[in-house]
Amino acid sequence: MALKDTLLYLGKAIFFGLIMAAVFLVVTPFLANKDMTSLFFQKRGDHGVELSFSVAVRRAAPAVVNIYSLSINRNQPLNSRSLQGLGSGVIMSAEGYILTNYHVIKQADEIVVALQDGRKFTSEVVGSDPVTDLTVLKIEGDSLPIVPINLEEPAQVGDVVLAIGNPYNLGQTITQGIISATGRNGLSSGYMDFLQTDAAINAGNSGGALIDTRGQLIGINTAAFQVGEEGGGHGINFAIPIKLAHSIMGKLIKNGRVIRGALGISGEPISPVMAQILNLPDLTGVVITGVDPNGPASQAQLQPRDVIIKYAGEDIPGVEMLMDRIAETPPGKQVSITIIRKGRPYDVPVVIGEKSANEQ
Repeated sequence: MALKDTLLYLGKAIFFGLIMAAVFLVVTPFLANKDMTSLFFQKRGDHGVELSFSVAVRRAAPAVVNIYSLSINRNQPLNSRSLQGLGSGVIMSAEGYILTNYHVIKQADEIVVALQDGRKFTSEVVGSDPVTDLTVLKIEGDSLPIVPINLEEPAQVGDVVLAIGNPYNLGQTITQGIISATGRNGLSSGYMDFLQTDAAINAGNSGGALIDTRGQLIGINTAAFQVGEEGGGHGINFAIPIKLAHSIMGKLIKNGRVIRGALGISGEPISPVMAQILNLPDLTGVVITGVDPNGPASQAQLQPRDVIIKYAGEDIPGVEMLMDRIAETPPGKQVSITIIRKGRPYDVPVVIGEKSANEQ
């Protein structure tokens, strides 16, 4: 009898343990995704659960500011300020650094930044980069809202995104769409790596935030596609990826400008005809079409019709990548460039120069 009672006790314990294990396995994934689920689905009164991005907006929107560019009449400097342009910006740090577009403030005599909590500041320009159309402003304030940033996960085609800005000075507005395309061109050489989205970006949205559905900043809104004098409205809008914008911001804060490397060449992709003429094994690389006689390439004795296939040991598939790598190389640094000349490969050491302001 005692053995029967013992077995019954053990059986109940095992059965209870199995039930608890099953419950744990079912509930754990739900709990792990509860925070993520609550970002999109929220209970609204008696209407059950509905799709919503309000949590994402609440995380990012307070850090998106309105920017007013003012001009001053030099003949009547007192009480003669007039609105020259408007746009948006994003507070990136507690120190008050703000990212916006260069074209928003480039002709401004005074720049006023208005926060969503009603505070207004006169800002100073830390630095500008016309190549990427980015400017860093700075304001002095306490308890500034900071936008969450996503530097690790690049946006992908099909991602849902939200654009936040101040279109036509109507006040902060949210528009929604998807990422339509990525990588339209290159990176810091000026071959812009735009994100294309169908989220509406109108006048005044420039410099505002493009966020993902978690409220993280993934891009700086910059332009709408235009045909002739038609303006926007085609559902084709562009944003600068946050990884590039964040890199440019760091350089502007450090130096007040972006210092880019220069090789002193022009180049073009390899066509099948060119590959046959130059006796090339494939279409990978860049054909040098011109050499600045006073540039680093000339000093290294690079010549037109040389084909660059590697830069600092990295394979070069095309012009955009080569120009990016050159631009990202600190001036004064020596790099090895692999070329094909008359069918034979050569390694050529080159000391990279600095791209002048008028070239940028």
